[in-house]
Amino acid sequence: MAMFRLFLVVWLIVIAGYTAITVSNHGFNLFPVFFGNMAEMGWPGQFNLDFMSFLALSGLWVAWRHRFRPAGIALGLLTFVGGMMVLATYLLVESYRTRGRVAALLLGPERG
Repeated sequence: MAMFRLFLVVWLIVIAGYTAITVSNHGFNLFPVFFGNMAEMGWPGQFNLDFMSFLALSGLWVAWRHRFRPAGIALGLLTFVGGMMVLATYLLVESYRTRGRVAALLLGPERG
């Protein structure tokens, strides 16, 4: 579990740093670029569509893990929009809440 937590922390730092540089250079102009690439039907758009499906899957998993209760749905939507920065933070917190028990981390404390 220590290596998994280290993995999450490293990616949080990398993505936060990259995002900070991108925002300082280009502003918060993500959505027009993201969906514009998809509208062009090229490889960048294909990658964005594939990435968006992973975001949707992670959001659905978080909501399912919380049995689709209102807080779980809100966390799932936040995960969908926030990507790895939100998911890594969520998993890091939950890894401590579940005391490192992988089944509880993956399935939720009630199922695991």
